[in-house]
Amino acid sequence: MKGDRVEIVVDAGDTTRTYEVVASRAGRRVETAVRRGVVEVSEVTRSGTVVRTARFMANRVLALVEQPIPREESPDRAG
Repeated sequence: MKGDRVEIVVDAGDTTRTYEVVASRAGRRVETAVRRGVVEVSEVTRSGTVVRTARFMANRVLALVEQPIPREESPDRAG
């Protein structure tokens, strides 16, 4: 959903670097995957088309923080 974001903290030798991938438009989401030693964070549309992807070596990633936007409960779903 628009506003979802993922922060990635990466070891850059003598310092750390922080990157963010944000769902920039309505209907987009941020997906995270770890494959073959690579961390991929992608912004994806409703139809599943990848808009952009950030890739990092898994052994360099220090932290991966997913920060979803707070969702409001709809009145029909309230218990």
